[in-house]
Amino acid sequence: MRNHLGLFATATRFTVIEHARNRFAMVLIALFIPLWITLAYLVMPDTGAQLRLRATGELITAPGNELTEISGALNAVTLIAGFMMFAATFNGGDFDRRLAMAGYPRTYLVLAKVTALALVSAAVAGYATAVICMTWEPRRPFLLAGALFCAAVTYGVLGVGFGSVLRREVEGMFAIVMTSIIDLGLQNPITSSGADSPITRYLPSYGAMQASTAAGFSVIAVPQYLGVQLVWFAGSALVCLLAFHHRTRNALPAASRSMPRQAPPGDRAAAQNDDDRAASC
Repeated sequence: MRNHLGLFATATRFTVIEHARNRFAMVLIALFIPLWITLAYLVMPDTGAQLRLRATGELITAPGNELTEISGALNAVTLIAGFMMFAATFNGGDFDRRLAMAGYPRTYLVLAKVTALALVSAAVAGYATAVICMTWEPRRPFLLAGALFCAAVTYGVLGVGFGSVLRREVEGMFAIVMTSIIDLGLQNPITSSGADSPITRYLPSYGAMQASTAAGFSVIAVPQYLGVQLVWFAGSALVCLLAFHHRTRNALPAASRSMPRQAPPGDRAAAQNDDDRAASC
């Protein structure tokens, strides 16, 4: 049991150190989240906007700047979580493969990444919720924080998947940014007239958007939509697990792995001479 905990702790320490070295991500967390959320609140008009919340079926009228602030918070946490996990996977992929080929259990490498993702997502979700509560008071701030957390972990595993299959860093960053923009832009009732379209339920952050909007403005709590969001997380995690397993596999032929290593010709000749001298004695 102690050996298992030691393997998990070692892998988690390596993963956390990798995230801590990403200074650009630390700057994004410290500055981008409050800047984006605050600008959305100050710049957008506070005129009431009507939307039909599909989670409860009720017609809600909410200030436009507060609606945009929730959408901006979701956009910020998904971008940061996706970026951090992509960077850690992309830059540490060779290291993970060497560890796996050396015999380090891949199970602990995966659990370490999940633990780091949970820590990062909890931090950015709590921070974004605190910034929102400084400008206005949502009805259920804890449900709002839960929705932001679930959206962050979903995009975090998407970042792991992009980091495992894409070969260039710019490709992964573009994929994360465009996925978040399309996903959340179509669900924002201020910028999209089709925000209540049935098609939006198939978008990656649909459950988080419904839960966070209800947490901000509805008298009805919909924590079950966090479960809807976690379905996206589970599906993405399964795909990313397969991609990670493929990337860290031993690519050497089976014959090469089972064949004993032969000594160089010079070493074989010296060994033969030693054997001959031993036989003559």
